[in-house]
Amino acid sequence: MNILLTPELRAQLLHNNATARDTDLVPVVKWFAPWGAATWLLTEMEQDGDTCFGLCDLGLGEPELGYVSLKEIMTFEGPYGLRIERDEHFNPSKPLSEYVSAARRERRVVPVE
Repeated sequence: MNILLTPELRAQLLHNNATARDTDLVPVVKWFAPWGAATWLLTEMEQDGDTCFGLCDLGLGEPELGYVSLKEIMTFEGPYGLRIERDEHFNPSKPLSEYVSAARRERRVVPVE
């Protein structure tokens, strides 16, 4: 079973929110819908432990910076009972602004070299 947030990832998201506001952070985690094009690249989590910030792409051609609820993401269910998953191979090296620029250009979240 794919865990959306390990304790280490959660701690990094919370830390980023508490200490690095208004900083162009490197994404911490990538979530995606295995049945479609929805993708989230997250850099921060509010201290409520639920509200996450990052690049949100619902697969409609309009990726944008925004907030998403971890609790809501955990309730999404796709065909055949599929759930939102964490990309365990996601290894970002660029700040979020570079992913945003590429996503706006391509109208979807894409890898940044």
